[in-house]
Amino acid sequence: MKIRRILNNNAVVVITEGQQEQIAVGAGIAFGKKKNDIVSALKIEKLFVMKENKKFEQLLSRIPEEHFTISEEIISYAESQIGNKLNEHIHIVLTDHLSFAIEREREGIQLKNKLLQEIKILYKKEFEIGLWAIQHIKEKCGVEMSVDEAAYIALHIHTMKLQGGDLHQTVRETTIVRDMVQSIKRILNITFEEDDISYQRLTTHLRFALSRLNHYELHMMDDEMLAMIKKKFPLSYSCASEVARETFLIHGVELPEQELGYIALHIERLRKK
Repeated sequence: MKIRRILNNNAVVVITEGQQEQIAVGAGIAFGKKKNDIVSALKIEKLFVMKENKKFEQLLSRIPEEHFTISEEIISYAESQIGNKLNEHIHIVLTDHLSFAIEREREGIQLKNKLLQEIKILYKKEFEIGLWAIQHIKEKCGVEMSVDEAAYIALHIHTMKLQGGDLHQTVRETTIVRDMVQSIKRILNITFEEDDISYQRLTTHLRFALSRLNHYELHMMDDEMLAMIKKKFPLSYSCASEVARETFLIHGVELPEQELGYIALHIERLRKK
């Protein structure tokens, strides 16, 4: 492979025998090199053939090499923990996000993640990867980030899993779950710890309830069971109904009556706690 353009010390654009442009990445791959030089296959750690190669080139030419290296190390770690490759777009979106986050942190600007608690529960493995990532960033460039940033990284990792969906939809669903939980707390005037198993079950159920709606899958409960829940747990069912009403008014999401039965059962567990 011949070098067509040098992006930085660790990344070059190469041209294959079939005249296809690819981005080759490797430690010091461009050191002492110039256009039309041959790249040793032993130096190549990753080879990218992406639809967005031009965007990737622009990004690599604008950010510090250190940020790109850190991002690639985090992506490799994430893939090893998940046991699967992430969508190739992760190399652009996460690298761009991390570079901006590092620069922002150095300027003393910290962003709070309002969905932190929900992300910790709904995307546990991705959040653990996020925690590893912020520790890795601290070790590599001395920038100490908060757990809020770990949650942002977790969202990017989740949405770049092959079946993860898109970031906008993930954030929207997580926001709706947060609002529903806050409504339950307000209506019943109760509080609960984030590590409470009943709270975690409720949050997870709400997340999958929304996902089922988006995929037109109904979690049906028979009429007899629903009638029994209404009679036996009137306060919890009333709470579930009010939460559903607010969710529709605020987010335009309509939950079927059968789903309210399941939510009422989770609310009842929390009330007993």
